[in-house]
Amino acid sequence: MPSHNLARLEIGDLEILGYSVAGEETVIGLPQLDVCFDIGKAPDQLISINHVLLTHGHMDHAAGIAYYLSHRKFNGMSEGTVLTPPNTLKPIRDILDAWGRLDGNRIPVNLVGVTPGDQYPLKPNLIARVFPTKHSYQSVGFSVIETRKKLKAEYLGLTGPQIVELKKQGIEIENPVEIPLVSYLGDTSYVDFSQLEYVSKSKILIAECTFYEDEHTERADAGKHMHIDEFGPLLERMENEYIIITHLTHRTSVVEARNMLEKRLPGEVYKKVIILMDRKNWVKKR
Repeated sequence: MPSHNLARLEIGDLEILGYSVAGEETVIGLPQLDVCFDIGKAPDQLISINHVLLTHGHMDHAAGIAYYLSHRKFNGMSEGTVLTPPNTLKPIRDILDAWGRLDGNRIPVNLVGVTPGDQYPLKPNLIARVFPTKHSYQSVGFSVIETRKKLKAEYLGLTGPQIVELKKQGIEIENPVEIPLVSYLGDTSYVDFSQLEYVSKSKILIAECTFYEDEHTERADAGKHMHIDEFGPLLERMENEYIIITHLTHRTSVVEARNMLEKRLPGEVYKKVIILMDRKNWVKKR
């Protein structure tokens, strides 16, 4: 039996598995991209994913880190890679050392400290780019970007042999092209993410909107989370095809949040929105 009843969405050829409730647990896995945004309590279904992109060290986002890494070793997998803000490096190492002593086995990990602007190769044509958020100290978000090369306009009419000859001469005939696939904000208070083109143009935006009631604006400010009052106008400036909303508070039901979003967002924006924990959107595993 799987350890979690995860939400399951399908967007194009991407499968999105996850669970996200404010203060309880947040974990979002995309197996085809080989990335897991945060790790929550380390659901069994996501252990095989090789890269954990950790936005910050709060327990509801990071509690399962030792289990994720240890279980990979138990199952004969390679060490997992964890990209994480610099302030979390020593605490994570301390946790792994402590669990290693308790378990009697060293827990292997490729632990990589990242700061805004950093890029990390996930696959030959896939990178993770780091950007700043406003939540805890040094918290970050991540964009997963496909990289390609496109022939420069002046060479479009050339034959194959002519292109080969230019390459032999060391002439650069291609321009790099980036295709932002998914951006994950993690926990954050308001930032104008529309100013980051690779975030605003990502096909999929995974974004928190924790609070919806008028009386919850102070809670949003205190916890450095987003309220619908600022989240709605932000979405109107974004250019994403799909928007997956995470991190709802227990104080607001999924149905209530859906109704408030429909009232506050223009129709063309609302039709892009998927609430992760809204079961009516879940796809049955085939």
